[in-house]
Amino acid sequence: MKVMVADIMRNITHRQARQLLHNKFVVVLGDSIQRSVYKDLVLLLQKDSYLTLSQLKSKGELSFEQDSLVEGGRLGHMTNGTEYREVRQYRSDHHLVRFYFITRVFSHYMESILADFKRELKPDVVIVNSCVWDVSRYNRKWVKEYKENLNKFFWQMKTILPEESLIMWNMTMPLGKKIVGGFLVPEIEHVGPALRYDVIEANFYSATLADAYGLDVLDLHFLFRFSLHHRMKDGVHWNAVAHRQITCLLLSHAAQAWGVELPKPPATGLYRDRRYGNPQIEPNDSSYTGPMWQELRPYEGIGPHFYEDGFSTLAHFSAGYLSSDNVEGNNGGNNSLPRPNGKPVSAAPSWPGSKFVMKKKHRKRQHNPYTRQKPKPLNGY
Repeated sequence: MKVMVADIMRNITHRQARQLLHNKFVVVLGDSIQRSVYKDLVLLLQKDSYLTLSQLKSKGELSFEQDSLVEGGRLGHMTNGTEYREVRQYRSDHHLVRFYFITRVFSHYMESILADFKRELKPDVVIVNSCVWDVSRYNRKWVKEYKENLNKFFWQMKTILPEESLIMWNMTMPLGKKIVGGFLVPEIEHVGPALRYDVIEANFYSATLADAYGLDVLDLHFLFRFSLHHRMKDGVHWNAVAHRQITCLLLSHAAQAWGVELPKPPATGLYRDRRYGNPQIEPNDSSYTGPMWQELRPYEGIGPHFYEDGFSTLAHFSAGYLSSDNVEGNNGGNNSLPRPNGKPVSAAPSWPGSKFVMKKKHRKRQHNPYTRQKPKPLNGY
């Protein structure tokens, strides 16, 4: 099933995440972005807060929010090469979340991971993505090899895991025009400008094959195409707001796949986070599950109660103004009130609109079509 975003996007609280993943084994496979997906999920299972910038940037640390480094990372050799390994695990009384850092969708290392699934505990949920390293680090003529590896990986996953396991393929998120940082080592700097187009092509192949194998495809590239203000300056990674949106999307889809209905109480108890310009949940309010996507647009200069319904005491902002049934009442019972231009008011209420707007919009002068006539400058030249 291919998921195209908005129909299941909603906010997920710490309490809901714990209940939804109760006694579940979740595995996250992928690169540094998938590592942040793992970290945000581990954080949400413990509290309603966002990842810090240092947590997003750190890799291979010995411990993160009560998890443990099982293999690689600072226990091994820290590098930006394809041989880098990192296995992390968070375990509580009723939750088990594991992360494997991979640089290729199918390899000898991936075969060892799948062998662990075959002889040990099988995951209930697998969240996986592998693309950017595949198309840039191994071979510039990557298409044929990438398709073959995808086929091998999807076939093995469907063969090894039971039918009830939920496998979610995350399509790669949009890359920037200019990529900087540790990922783009000097050996592949020349592929940087074209890499974002390679990702689009690779997304098409991976989504088509994953759908053919019956996996769930989450089109994160489509979802975040208009949220580039949440992308980091390196052109690859994303901030804490974006990763919380990804977590909410993944958990919402899991709930939908399992037939679990997530409650949606009214949105209350929000405040502004000045770091990212997004609403967060009050420390004393753990019951908020209102919509999140529309509310995460950054906006400066608004007080802490902007997202609360503070306009209810103003008659001009009440719902009655938008109701055609109340037009007569808003006009004081007289539909023939004159406007300054002499025309009667027939369908709009009379309220001083200029008092509530920051700047009036000037009318654009109209000219005959197909002419070169332009407004005359103020100085007459």
